[in-house]
Amino acid sequence: MSVVKPDLRYSAEHEWLNDEDPVRIGITDYAADQLGDVVFAELPEVGDTVTAGEVCGELESTKSVSELYSPVTGTVVETNEDVIQNPERINEDPYGAGWLFTVDVSEEGEILTPEQYAEQTGGTVE
Repeated sequence: MSVVKPDLRYSAEHEWLNDEDPVRIGITDYAADQLGDVVFAELPEVGDTVTAGEVCGELESTKSVSELYSPVTGTVVETNEDVIQNPERINEDPYGAGWLFTVDVSEEGEILTPEQYAEQTGGTVE
């Protein structure tokens, strides 16, 4: 069963975001489990504009290639270089060291509460 953190918010496409400024974004425990071992991460670059609900990168695993969607609109201010060099961090710690990028947000997309996301995925809020 996947873990849903109570202090984060979520997208229907399985990304999480925090309430900091700039907003930090990653993929959920559920998404990391579904992907399997991540072997490559293509992330947006610093200065790129991302749009809520649109593709902004991709994650390649031993099972498949999955598109990465931005849950917000804004400008990318940081990418996690460690994840680019060591994509296994995404599986090891999706809510911590496996974060993906940060965004200076101008608009949010459709965001789910932890309870709504847990219901969607069959996870538990912990």
